[in-house]
Amino acid sequence: MAAEAIKSAIVPTNSPSPLNVLMVGTGEYTTGFVGGGASGSDKKVGVVGLTLFDLRRRGKVSKLGMVGVNGTKFPAIRQHLETNISKVYNGLDCSFDSYPANDVKDPDAYKAAIDALKPGDAITIFTPDTTHYPIALYAIERGIHVLITKPAVKTLEHHQALMDAAKKHNVYVYIEHHKRFDPAYSDARYKAQKLGDFNYFYSYMSQPKSQLETFKAWAGVDSDISYYLNSHHIDICDSMVSQLGFLPVKVSTSAAKGIATSLGCNEATEDTITVMVTWQKRNDPSKIATGVYTASWTAPQKAGVHSNQYFHYMASGGEIRINQAKRGYDVADDTAGQLIWYNPFYMKYAPDEEGNFGGQTGYGYISFEKFVDGCRAVNSGALKPADLDARGLPTLNNTIATTAILEAGRRSIDEGREIKIEITDGSWKLV
Repeated sequence: MAAEAIKSAIVPTNSPSPLNVLMVGTGEYTTGFVGGGASGSDKKVGVVGLTLFDLRRRGKVSKLGMVGVNGTKFPAIRQHLETNISKVYNGLDCSFDSYPANDVKDPDAYKAAIDALKPGDAITIFTPDTTHYPIALYAIERGIHVLITKPAVKTLEHHQALMDAAKKHNVYVYIEHHKRFDPAYSDARYKAQKLGDFNYFYSYMSQPKSQLETFKAWAGVDSDISYYLNSHHIDICDSMVSQLGFLPVKVSTSAAKGIATSLGCNEATEDTITVMVTWQKRNDPSKIATGVYTASWTAPQKAGVHSNQYFHYMASGGEIRINQAKRGYDVADDTAGQLIWYNPFYMKYAPDEEGNFGGQTGYGYISFEKFVDGCRAVNSGALKPADLDARGLPTLNNTIATTAILEAGRRSIDEGREIKIEITDGSWKLV
């Protein structure tokens, strides 16, 4: 590997100023604020905002901003953050500039907010899937680094257009596939390299029906459960097997319906989607593997976990099984009326011994810190975006197969047929 590709990721203490970050999207994942109050999910105080507020406390982040469509929400969001974050974690500074103004609703407010940034600053995008592309492109063209929640975008066309723009403007575009940093998944990805050729992968991931209340505005309209949840395990599988030379070549998908629509979702909303992918080894077409990825957002309300998530990987020389829903940590709470399995490995919200936020080792937190460190390294000239690609991080360039599979899965449902994936001179297309 080239020397440039193995430089240290640690940003030296004499590095340039901390990173300025604009948070695009003010919903559950950013603030934990949903429907006028704290989310009922496992993200009651959010992930993005809390992580960036703490990274600012640690000196890695400086000025923060937040932009949404509805400015009238900001007074309540600020009160929510003050009550549930600042007062809980030693007065943690939760201040941020907000767009649009408190009395304004503007779906294009992100443009003014991005225009207020300077090249080398960064944005995080946690908005409906159909908005990722225009927001990311607007930022990239202005020299802004970009973190996008999964899925990156909904189509290969948009994915490759962003790749071209990012290369032209020399910015770092990172997809927030935090499961890559789950310690069990990360270790499994490493061990899979020593088990021989890929042969079979099966995964399942779900969320309870209650999440459809949060997602009702866009579920089945702007996106589907496969884009939302299958994206996790498809990316994990691709990151494991691409290192072995395997590429996706065809996709067939099936979907179940009837529950989400009975709960008031759009009539097009599927409950559970299963994507079956045929993988082929690049230099040995006789080596064929199968991947089956299932995701649902109509799981039982009181299953004891917010998200069931597990996979089975089989190769020519061994297999791996992971169940990350029940991690040996359960709490019986009379007020909940059930046994609950928690996941502090994702986000640990308990304060540390000094009263500060203590979740820096959570893989949800680590994912953002990797992005911030990468941006600062690029800004300082210590690294180039291509160096970060070479590390196998979930960059835009390293996640194109996931976008190809997700779009092919959607088209397979809509068109009722198998979709093939072709790669010619580095360009991907569906046929």
